[in-house]
Amino acid sequence: MEEENKEIKSFKDLGLNDSLVEACEKLGWKNPLKIQVEAIPQALQGKDVIGISQTGSGKTGAFVLPILHALLEAPFFLRNNFFACVMSPTRELAFQIAEQFQALGSKIGVKCAVLVGQINMVTQAIEIAKRPHIIVGTPGRVLDHLKNTRGFSLDKLKYLVLDEADRLLDEDFEKTITEFLEFIPRERKTFLFSATMTKKVQKLQKACLRKPVKIEVSSKYSTVDTLKQQYLLVPAKHKDCYLVYILTEMAGSTSMVFAEKCETTWLLALILKNLGLKAISINGHMSQPKRLEALEKFKSRECNILVCSDVASRGLDIPAVDMVINYTIPKSKVYVHRVGRTARAGRSGVAISLVNQYEVASYMKIEKFIGKKLPEYPAEEVEVLFLKERVSEAKRSADKEMKESNEKKKRRSEGDFSEEEEDDIEKYLGVKNKKSSKKFRR
Repeated sequence: MEEENKEIKSFKDLGLNDSLVEACEKLGWKNPLKIQVEAIPQALQGKDVIGISQTGSGKTGAFVLPILHALLEAPFFLRNNFFACVMSPTRELAFQIAEQFQALGSKIGVKCAVLVGQINMVTQAIEIAKRPHIIVGTPGRVLDHLKNTRGFSLDKLKYLVLDEADRLLDEDFEKTITEFLEFIPRERKTFLFSATMTKKVQKLQKACLRKPVKIEVSSKYSTVDTLKQQYLLVPAKHKDCYLVYILTEMAGSTSMVFAEKCETTWLLALILKNLGLKAISINGHMSQPKRLEALEKFKSRECNILVCSDVASRGLDIPAVDMVINYTIPKSKVYVHRVGRTARAGRSGVAISLVNQYEVASYMKIEKFIGKKLPEYPAEEVEVLFLKERVSEAKRSADKEMKESNEKKKRRSEGDFSEEEEDDIEKYLGVKNKKSSKKFRR
């Protein structure tokens, strides 16, 4: 028993500043998670760190805390420079990382700026002029400001973090990251965090880390033990009915429903809302304010069903998800990240995959990939098909709403719409009118 107690360390035991320990307690963080226990002491010793850990295992805290500790220990003149930069593959994740910096650093006056696309660059430049300690952003927008915003330089940067590093090295980002590295000093501390260790991540490790400590607290691709994973073989024509059946069976649970296409997320959310369920969608075609608004409604439980594309499969801090439903079957690696949205930080959770007759081969690859034969979710076909008429009617209404919204969107692009119609478009599609869209830059 004594050995087990020794393994459970407090945040103070990790060597963190007392004010940060107090901030952790205020946030309800009782004990550090495994990745934090392994990574924070190494980071406090000034070492570069590679952290490989499952989604939801506490990776953000593992780099935020040592950076804030170093900021407190730094000479005063260094605190007036841009101290750390965190790169994120998505806008939502960037905002959430910034929120964690601000929550943990509120007592010590930490200033943080978020630089992401679809937000006015002039507004962001004003934030940069306030000399924040921490810059959090997506690669393209941070690089835009380094090239075009007067007075913005990271030549005295002390810390660089690449979060969800494997995604940052996708084709969309790799060239930008390479160019960005030319703008920052070689003498810096670098943290690289990811749920998976790919060949590209290994390549980046050699390019920008110096004698890093590698910390891996999970196997290369795995799902947590507390996650109950199941599948349900369904006819393609009745998949909507099975989705509604499961959601009603699990009424009151917080659920994320993943679909491949953005249009499908909108359609499913409308179907569920027409059936009286509290659903909202999020996908890559929505404006940034609407995406953040949808996330906030889900976090606050105003809506307990989030229908989403894979923009929400990784990184987002949504701690209270009870169930993940795969409406469409993804590639094996994406599956691991999707189901990682539940059973986070030791909680139990449920993941159910709806497999139609055309997706069996893809699903079998997932089972082979994770090394498990999953049990079937029990569903009474008679009870499911009892919902058929109601679901069909809800889908017809949703199709009509989608068609009307698409027509208004087309008219909008031609400049032929009323202010009332613009509000309707924004409600369903999350787009802004022409006047406001000129304020944004990708």
